[in-house]
Amino acid sequence: MSSAISILLPFYNARSTLPACIRSIQAQTLENWELVAVDDHSSDDSGEWLRRLGRRDARIRLISNPGKGLVSALNHGLQHCSSELVARMDADDIMHPRRLEMQLAHLQASPALVLSATRARLFPDKLIQAGYREYMRWQNLCCSGADIAKQIYIESPFAHPTVCYRKTAIENIGGYRDGMFPEDYDLWLRLFHSGHAMEKIDEVLLHWRESPGRLSRTDPRCSRESFDRLKAEYLAKDPRFLKHRDNFVIWGAGRKTRRRCRHLLDQGFQPRAWIDIDPAKIGNQLQGAPVVDMQWLRQNPASFVLIYVANHGAREEIAAALTAAGYSWGKGFLPMT
Repeated sequence: MSSAISILLPFYNARSTLPACIRSIQAQTLENWELVAVDDHSSDDSGEWLRRLGRRDARIRLISNPGKGLVSALNHGLQHCSSELVARMDADDIMHPRRLEMQLAHLQASPALVLSATRARLFPDKLIQAGYREYMRWQNLCCSGADIAKQIYIESPFAHPTVCYRKTAIENIGGYRDGMFPEDYDLWLRLFHSGHAMEKIDEVLLHWRESPGRLSRTDPRCSRESFDRLKAEYLAKDPRFLKHRDNFVIWGAGRKTRRRCRHLLDQGFQPRAWIDIDPAKIGNQLQGAPVVDMQWLRQNPASFVLIYVANHGAREEIAAALTAAGYSWGKGFLPMT
């Protein structure tokens, strides 16, 4: 009998966390799964430990990455997944017992849905810093396909090890890309730009381990600069924005905003104005465009607003002000941070 879901799990030197991870997989209410575990040249005994376990549980398959690095391991593992539905998992995380059951039902109930993700909870609590708490608060509220489309440029809307996707769709857009950018966020953006439907189950079905060695903290591909560059690459070809390329403004005129949006401006996009609430900035010029206040926007309607202000709570306040002024999410403005 073929597996209902393939679980794709690349790992490197994960002996300390693999047992808890694998126990959570073996405890799934959906028992018809296969685990494709890809050893990315581990120097500890995590591969041998999994090999021994596989002798007792035939659903566990261990393969070696012929290349090197996470992207290579993901693409190689994807080729070995026998099911059309592939659930991602990381070696240091823990599944809720009903995760696979619920994602299978979600995808079966919606044939047009290409990706099903879930809410996640960070652990252990003592290691979670304010920035990650805010990120998870936002991410766990961004569930519907409409919300994901409206907020796709704020940050990666999914925790990678929560997703379950249709293998054929991922292969058709080229699998995972390697480069100086986060490979998962790049994949979500390509799926979005290809018109594929993505949703999140409104349940916490993964415990996502926080650690000082997390790649998002240590890998330059996950730096703020890399995220901003990637966003600009996709925004520059987003039809929602392109139709207004000659009549848009940027909300935010501070140094951080200018640094974050420079990748877009370097491609030849020029805002009509920069909006700010700081009286000291009003009246200045930035790259040939005036710095103005919200009142100017009411008197000189632009057709599109890009929100680059990242201060806690500011994005929601700006979105509310724009909505009150007649602008709509996605069609009249997009938050970029």
